[in-house]
Amino acid sequence: MPLRVSVSGVRGVIGDGLDAVVAAQWAAAFGAWLPTGPVVIGRDTRPSGSMLLRAIEAALQSTGHDVVDIGVASTPTTEMAVQESNAVGGVIITASHNPQPWNALKLLDGDGLFLSAADNAALMDCFDANDGHVAWDKLGRVSGRESAEHQHLEALLALPWLDRDAIAARGLTVAVDAVEGAGGRIVPALLEALGVECVPLHCGLSGIFPHPPEPTPAHLAELGEAVITSGADLGFAVDPDVDRLVMVDGTGRLLSEELTLAVAVDFLLGREPGPVVVNLSTTGLIETVAEKHGQRAQRTPVGEANVVAEMLAIDAVIGGEGNGGVIYPALHPGRDALVGIAMVLQHLVDTGVSLEQIVGGYPPVSMIKDKFNQETKFDTDRIKDRLIALGEGEIDDRDGLRWRGLDGWVHMRPSNTEPVVRVIAEASTEADARDLVARAMPLCREDD
Repeated sequence: MPLRVSVSGVRGVIGDGLDAVVAAQWAAAFGAWLPTGPVVIGRDTRPSGSMLLRAIEAALQSTGHDVVDIGVASTPTTEMAVQESNAVGGVIITASHNPQPWNALKLLDGDGLFLSAADNAALMDCFDANDGHVAWDKLGRVSGRESAEHQHLEALLALPWLDRDAIAARGLTVAVDAVEGAGGRIVPALLEALGVECVPLHCGLSGIFPHPPEPTPAHLAELGEAVITSGADLGFAVDPDVDRLVMVDGTGRLLSEELTLAVAVDFLLGREPGPVVVNLSTTGLIETVAEKHGQRAQRTPVGEANVVAEMLAIDAVIGGEGNGGVIYPALHPGRDALVGIAMVLQHLVDTGVSLEQIVGGYPPVSMIKDKFNQETKFDTDRIKDRLIALGEGEIDDRDGLRWRGLDGWVHMRPSNTEPVVRVIAEASTEADARDLVARAMPLCREDD
């Protein structure tokens, strides 16, 4: 299977496109592109991670870089470890929400940010040149660092709006599904520090996923049952690298991942007014919540790097992606399920109501997410000519095609992480959203 190379990193299936040799080649190109200095490496718990780690470490050493191995760590933890040190870059070994056979190299610059499109183009030049290796007496060294997770937690707990005593006084119980990923240790540790009782579910670090690792309601029935049987106030699920968060309310109802960012934005804008940035596939509830607080929301192409770049450009106070990714740049400019957890818990305390009451106060919307395999090129011009079939509407062609009409919108785009075309629609009812998907899908199929 071909590698997926994009702003989301270098992803592939272990033994079918991605192996130690391929990982070393990309890591060497990354080392050739980076300036002189140390590189931080963190990884999720996938069994293939340790194999890739050794290959990547060796390649970076061969390009003269010292390597700082922080062990099993979340993506946000690794990003912060780069920012808080004198590192010139970082590598996160994780395929995030992809299935078990996948793994990836997520590459960070010296600011702990994912590489831009221009950076990726320069990286490709280095890959093609296959240069940058140093002599024996210039090779880098490998060292370990165990404090990165602790420093991440300490930074979270020091956020000025986080009232640990008030959260503890609420006496909350939270069920947590960490899917045997990197969140198995740090999420319960955060809850303990906040005085919240944790009901752990799949919070080991085995890396053997007990269910599909993408944190969507379809995969989290067990968490919903755990909330009910334990009497928990709510539940949280994270993906293997802990940059996405999904919620379950106190009735055991699995909430759309889109609601995570809506609740976080609602909370923060009540404390820190300012602009919001989300991607083109994120729920329209973001505009609703932003307008409630007298603020505006800006949209970008899909991809964390795109969202972060716009956030930094306009000094946004919060942003993210509707897949459950919350970005709070005052802590660090990257998706972080842990900061999302902190915001949700503080919002519960501030409002004095339940999670189901909070989300019940938002206008009813329904989002349908579908996809289909298509290896051929996504022909934007051909599809744009067909959009008249959806009726009158505004068209955004910055990332695939997004059509927005009076009663809903639909976004059709090739995935950055899988060989599929995603078709996402939102309307006030599920029937209307499904109808949009059903009408849009044939428009972008190559064989139709």
